[in-house]
Amino acid sequence: MRALVVTADRFEDSELLEPSRRLRAAGITVDVASTRAGHVTGKHGSRVEVQTTIDTLDAASYDLLLLPGGEAPTGLRQDPRVLQLVRHFVTEGKPVAAICHGPQILAAAGVLNGRRVTGYRSVAGELRAAGAEYEDRDVVVDGTLITSRQPSDLPAFMRELIRVLKRGPD
Repeated sequence: MRALVVTADRFEDSELLEPSRRLRAAGITVDVASTRAGHVTGKHGSRVEVQTTIDTLDAASYDLLLLPGGEAPTGLRQDPRVLQLVRHFVTEGKPVAAICHGPQILAAAGVLNGRRVTGYRSVAGELRAAGAEYEDRDVVVDGTLITSRQPSDLPAFMRELIRVLKRGPD
């Protein structure tokens, strides 16, 4: 099984590092993708190697898409290549996990209409405007869509993400 983490500079460190560590511990290969090769740097200084770029990756070879938060989603949600990638995962029924500001990318991709989600409180209005039903909870699972609000929700986020991967959606 393979997971794709899509991010850029100024990601929220814990929202990329902790899920990546937990997924690898579960035997899942994790690749980090960005809009450019090299490294991305988190808000708190973590440097993470980029294994592939949005232009060169093969979306069909991944089983899960993970969208960490922080400030990275601000730019990523304006990139048509990223939005198309999100639509691919949703259309294929593959799990998509987004935390904090990550759901902003889902909203920009137009995949939230009628879906139950959560995210950082400051983006709740944006998620509702995209047609989502916003729930202020630590984790919300709607089929293969897993969302959480913030770093303190990582335990619940990872519990549900691993559950969806192993047993399938609700």
